[in-house]
Amino acid sequence: MFKSFLGGIHPKDGKQYTMDKAIETPALPEQVVIPMGQHIGAPCTPTVKVGDHVKKGQLIGTSEAFMHANIHASLSGDVVKIDMMPHTGKITCPAIVIKSDGLDEWVDGLPLDRDWKTMDTTMILDAIKQAGIVGLGGATFPAHIKLMPKKPVDVLIINGAECEPYLTADYRLMLEQTERIVTGVEILQKLLGVKKCFIGIEDNKPEAVEVLHKAFSDTNVEVVKLQTKYPQGAEKMLIKVLTNREVPCGGLPMDVGAVVQNVGTAAAIADAVVHGVPIIERVTTVSGDAIKEPKNLLLRVGMTFQAAIDYCGGFSETPEKLLAGGPMMGMAQFTSEVPVMKGTSGILALKKETVESGQESPCIRCGRCVVACPMGLVPSMLSILSERHEFAKAKEEYGLFNCVECGCCTYTCPAKRNIVQYVKYAKAENQAQAAREKAKAAK
Repeated sequence: MFKSFLGGIHPKDGKQYTMDKAIETPALPEQVVIPMGQHIGAPCTPTVKVGDHVKKGQLIGTSEAFMHANIHASLSGDVVKIDMMPHTGKITCPAIVIKSDGLDEWVDGLPLDRDWKTMDTTMILDAIKQAGIVGLGGATFPAHIKLMPKKPVDVLIINGAECEPYLTADYRLMLEQTERIVTGVEILQKLLGVKKCFIGIEDNKPEAVEVLHKAFSDTNVEVVKLQTKYPQGAEKMLIKVLTNREVPCGGLPMDVGAVVQNVGTAAAIADAVVHGVPIIERVTTVSGDAIKEPKNLLLRVGMTFQAAIDYCGGFSETPEKLLAGGPMMGMAQFTSEVPVMKGTSGILALKKETVESGQESPCIRCGRCVVACPMGLVPSMLSILSERHEFAKAKEEYGLFNCVECGCCTYTCPAKRNIVQYVKYAKAENQAQAAREKAKAAK
């Protein structure tokens, strides 16, 4: 059964580089750089100081803010530095540098061995919060907050689409670590009190569809094969194609009775609830035509991109672009010394001839971005209004904040306009204006 949505695009998926590559684990890094900002919300404050000895799984960063996710040591060793360090999304960010002692010892008490079926929902939610679980599909929204919806929900959706080109980390996870996903889904169903659950997987992953269909054959979980089309894995797209419910402009999935979690997040939730293990490592795809031996790797949080690339044989040539994530929504990096974080689904290095580049020109009103937009917006006008600094108009008349920044518009634009960047700029300016008005009213 094929399901899809209006709009979208069909970029070359590049998944052939790593689809058949089993997950590998590199040697323990000599040191890790662990940023205090790895999630949506307030950054964490270090709970350790230079000179402290820490162990794997130990809490090293937390916050009193409601919107945060705890951060833990990814190996055992000594804290040698706490300073501003390179970051994949913020240029620099406060980070804790831990030099490995080579022992890789767990903090006392971990891992646990709990029967999650005897735990009540409060205990399950607390386990997820303490472990610092975030959305591993790239959004990094703190999971414990997302799993406390303020409105009734009746359906759980597990995102196995992995629609970003090149990325195959979730695909390999579904094939190789199916039981973790099954346990995570069962925990989520109990926590949310929902019986109906869909797992959406694009039809370019037939093996994953087959494996999960078999794993959930005796349950009320329905594995659904979706048409391969970007951005099939976006929350609002999944909700639409799987339930025919439409999240309102400015709304959240809970507004239509749904909660969406990534397959990797479900597996991490199983680790947190059953074993008390926080996110200290994740499966990441290292790929692209500028990588000698593309692979899927289980990487420690804080390991540098360069160390992961070196494990893959290094660069085949100097890349034109180095990205954290996929080519559609990933962030270009200025150095390969940035650290792997909770949300690092991919490390992508592309040659010059692969990267679509050129001089930006004025909008030619061709309408291709409008046809491609899965949210039914007019991206060309959002970019034009942003250029003109008419930020309020973009918000009030053209649905600026309903844009999911998927990049379909930029991909299809013959004028090579950086539409997503214009959208991000307009959003930031609107948020800054709102903050100024709030501060003024508080005086």
